Amino acid sequence: MIKSKEHIIHQIEPGSIAEELELEPGDVLVSVNGQDVQDIFDYHYLINEEYMELLIRKPDGEEWELEIEKEYEDDLGIVFENGLMDEYRSCRNKCIFCFIDQLPKGMRDTLYFKDDDSRLSFLQGNYVTLTNMSDEDVERIIRYHLSPINISFHTMNPKLRCKMLNNRFAGDALKKVEQFYEAGITMNGQIVLCKGINDGKELEYSLEELAKYLPHLQSVSVVPVGLSDHREGLYPLEPFNKEDACKVLELIHTWQKRLYAKYGTHFVHAGDEWYLMAEQEVAGEESYDGYLQLENGVGMVRLLHEEIGRELGFRAGDERKRKVSIATGALAAPLLKEETERIRKKYPNVEIQVYPILNDFFGRRITVAGLLTGQDLERQLENQELGEVLLLTEHMMKNGERIFLDDMTVEELSGSLQVPIIIVESDGKALLEAVLGDS
Repeated sequence: MIKSKEHIIHQIEPGSIAEELELEPGDVLVSVNGQDVQDIFDYHYLINEEYMELLIRKPDGEEWELEIEKEYEDDLGIVFENGLMDEYRSCRNKCIFCFIDQLPKGMRDTLYFKDDDSRLSFLQGNYVTLTNMSDEDVERIIRYHLSPINISFHTMNPKLRCKMLNNRFAGDALKKVEQFYEAGITMNGQIVLCKGINDGKELEYSLEELAKYLPHLQSVSVVPVGLSDHREGLYPLEPFNKEDACKVLELIHTWQKRLYAKYGTHFVHAGDEWYLMAEQEVAGEESYDGYLQLENGVGMVRLLHEEIGRELGFRAGDERKRKVSIATGALAAPLLKEETERIRKKYPNVEIQVYPILNDFFGRRITVAGLLTGQDLERQLENQELGEVLLLTEHMMKNGERIFLDDMTVEELSGSLQVPIIIVESDGKALLEAVLGDS
């Protein structure tokens, strides 16, 4: 757990108000308008004003009192050593589907930390269960009108929620949703679906209850549980199959039609894995309501397809010669091959080899690219023809760094495979430019 008693400045953004004030890394923020700053909630609320007074303590102990006039909601450009400006709150639940409990031993300590911190919901888009949220947290969210807040519902059956989260307070925590709704706080929801537990009629009940919170609850995603090979002693969960995925999609599509007719929004969205598992074409772009849950793996396949198509529409194509390789998760590989064929219609001399990587580190039931490790990539690509460059998605990287989940670096993998590696941003234009060598 990370603790910080002082709000130490780590970085000053170039061209910012803080730079004009000559603030520097190592300075300490003591107060804003004479008020102590508890955490990032307080900080963002207090600095929204057009006029404010900052008290800064320099490393030598000298204190600066600074008066600032700015536009309302303009940021100061300060990055703190502790992003939350407070200790990180760990999860109090013992969810039957928790992926962290399914990690193999021997990984870095930070990967085993379970966060359930409402502040990370606003800062990073994390989903929170509400069980770790105090009445004071709820009051501050409403008072500061912070939104959106992303909530892990899983079920709207209070007794079942207690069972799934292994927390006797998990059902009562749902009452906080009513408070947010009454206060007009924008919310997004998530349901991790577990076979035979919260699917079927339970899922229908949950969607019916959640729809009552429209329009402030603007979307709910349904994603399949991820099951690794490291589940010794954990709740016995079964993987979904193609038939199951088809049933889930049928239920979701039925609710989408019903809710769109009544509210003008599809509201509930199926994670991309359901479509790939069911071997069905992903939903059309209009059904994602503006891609509200893109970072939760909802609509990424459709958006990539549309972005590549739009970008290709701007290009005439040419006869350039190039040979590249792409490594991705086993589930998305067939679809990515289809996208590369679209590219080759305009660039016929560009050879693109897509390699599906099996996840031996976590188990082969894990098929998404974001959970691939350096060692699996290394072992399965070492004798393959990789061309001029190997392309990997940024989702394989740890928090934007050039390091995989098993601590292997991109440079180490590149050296082992003897090929340059490009980490590609998750959009169609970036992928197309990387394939063609335009970036």
